[in-house]
Amino acid sequence: MITEISLQNMPDANQQLWAIFQAFDDLLFILDSDGTILDFKAGSMTNLYTSPDKFMLRRIQDVMPADVGAKIEDVLSRHRAGSRVTFFEYSLKSQIGKRWFESRLVTLTNGQLIMLVRDISRHKTSEETIMRQFGQLAALRSIDLAITSESDLQPVLSTILDHVRVQLNVDAACILLFDPQTQLLEFAADAGFTTQALQYTRLQVGEEYAGKAVLERSVLYIDNLISHPAAFQRSPFLMQEGFIAYYAVPLIARGQPVGVLEIFHRSRLEADRDWQNYMETLAGQAAIAIDNAMLFKHLQRSNAELVLAYDKVIEGWSRALDLRNKETEEHSRRVTELTVRLAERMGIGRTELTHIHRGAMLHDIGKVAIPDSILLKPGPLTDEEWTIMRRHPLIAVELLAPIEHLAPALDIPRSHHEKWNGEGYPDRLAGKDIPLAARIFAVVDVFDALTSNRPYRPGWPMEKAIQYIKEQIGIHFDPHVVPVFIDMMSGQA
Repeated sequence: MITEISLQNMPDANQQLWAIFQAFDDLLFILDSDGTILDFKAGSMTNLYTSPDKFMLRRIQDVMPADVGAKIEDVLSRHRAGSRVTFFEYSLKSQIGKRWFESRLVTLTNGQLIMLVRDISRHKTSEETIMRQFGQLAALRSIDLAITSESDLQPVLSTILDHVRVQLNVDAACILLFDPQTQLLEFAADAGFTTQALQYTRLQVGEEYAGKAVLERSVLYIDNLISHPAAFQRSPFLMQEGFIAYYAVPLIARGQPVGVLEIFHRSRLEADRDWQNYMETLAGQAAIAIDNAMLFKHLQRSNAELVLAYDKVIEGWSRALDLRNKETEEHSRRVTELTVRLAERMGIGRTELTHIHRGAMLHDIGKVAIPDSILLKPGPLTDEEWTIMRRHPLIAVELLAPIEHLAPALDIPRSHHEKWNGEGYPDRLAGKDIPLAARIFAVVDVFDALTSNRPYRPGWPMEKAIQYIKEQIGIHFDPHVVPVFIDMMSGQA
């Protein structure tokens, strides 16, 4: 561990820097220009990849796994070429699973380097969750397009089964259709099978697990098909597939069964509640597709179920962001409700209100790419950190723009930090060049921030916050929006 001698040998400026580092629980290494580990500090010994006797006086890129070592070697080369500060990320396997780390490499005045390592696994988990939900939303949109553009049911079912396999990460799936005339479940489509095991299926309602799921109108799950050898009598080839886990999900449309979705996997499934919810959402989409093709082939059907699914996913992203930063928890829900109310008072129509609602829920989605070390920093941000923080509106656009369904909702995520006088960011828009939705949201967002408790200050009383809003008319806020907002809030005083 770092000794008093090493501190005494440091220049005064580096001693001050080291004293600051001692206050944090991060992992730090002192390296020479070639990456040799001269000393280290570990806030927790569990953060170390291996024991000190295996890495002291060795090159850090040789101690790490090859892929991480190559990344460190590249960073060291940049520092030898003159870089002063470098950020990079890497992952390591541990006994509790994969852990992610963010590392900052800083060149000291004496030519040595400090490598600061922070565990960002929680941030990465949140990011992966949100990106998985992005994929789920895109899948729902793809299914929606297939339903509305295809008159033939078969390609729609194939699209659904492809998304079932990819989004749920399962080996195979099939759909059986219910014929109300014969009361039989018959094979319609499959994906992922190595044989034609199920292509001649004809089951009565109540027969086998698929029939029972339809009869009982509930999801049936088998965790080990090997222990149920008599469960599938319909095909002698099914056992050759080597399936272990199985789900049967009834497809119900307008209160009536239209079929069943069967899911097969060749190992045990680790299915949490989110996985099951999305499975049921996909089953719901399959039921809509079948019902649409069978009963409303020549009619345009309502998109309400899909919109609800989209908005639920959007709300899930918003909750994930709020949970990441406890001090702003519930912020997104509050500002969304107030923004929609204010927009209604300003005469905005119902269609535009829907886009405003989504934009408000997603206003800070870009912060998913901001490191915890900046987003959750308890003190003031440096100029460099502010530069990174101010990128979050543009990151939001990068994330949301590919989703056509959300294109009309981008005004708030991109422009909610613009100011009436043109001194906001990221585009320095001024006056009515700022989209109206963003001008409305800006008033609500600042009001909520001022009246909410923070670790460093209590929330302001409503009267004080309103007074501040008034003072910012023509500076931060649209002069036409603020009076409507004050009138609306006067009813809550």
